[in-house]
Amino acid sequence: MTEPASPAGQNEFAHVRKSPAGPWKRIFRIIRWTSYMLAIVALVLALHKAPPPLVETSPQAAARAEEKFEQVEKAVASGQPATLRMDETELNSYLASHLALAGDGTTKPVPGGAAQGAPQGATPTPQEVEQMRSNVRDVKVQLIEDRVRAYVVFDVHGKDMTLQLEGRLGAQNGYLHFEPLSGQIGSLPIPQSTLMSAVQRLMDSPENREKLKLPPEISDLRIQDGEIVANYK
Repeated sequence: MTEPASPAGQNEFAHVRKSPAGPWKRIFRIIRWTSYMLAIVALVLALHKAPPPLVETSPQAAARAEEKFEQVEKAVASGQPATLRMDETELNSYLASHLALAGDGTTKPVPGGAAQGAPQGATPTPQEVEQMRSNVRDVKVQLIEDRVRAYVVFDVHGKDMTLQLEGRLGAQNGYLHFEPLSGQIGSLPIPQSTLMSAVQRLMDSPENREKLKLPPEISDLRIQDGEIVANYK
């Protein structure tokens, strides 16, 4: 007759049976907590407001930009081709004097219900785009050789967040075309594939397509030698 195993033996066998599951549990816990830590780091980076670029603005530069637009309008009205060249200081000064931003009290935010009722998808709805536009607090543009870098501060539930986009600007079949090269939200870089897909969806959206249509008199638009250059026919 076989004698029953002693308690010590039972504990030993129990330990042997449970040991294979132990390492997997520890690995799962490590992966889980690593995921939590990465998510927290990503959130902190996204909420970390990136410092604004150093761009110059002045009333004199804004006046020069206005004068250049008037000269181009006169040339086009008389049937003559013209070229508009604007440097970084003139462009930022013109934007600062003409953009109505949420931070200066000249715009009112779009009610949140309009965006909340919009269907969720990869492409922002017109209501969502309008809400983001109305919450923009600051815009700065850098012209670097043949590229443009935009720095935007917008309000999200009372918290300022920053978006930075860099790419090449141009005209394609009568429409404004933007080729993104890099981007980041706060201090968190946006993957290139995600950035390309998002910009492509925005530019192909029927709601945004007409907004990107250039005036018929503009034949070409580009960034060249740190200036924005527009050719009028």
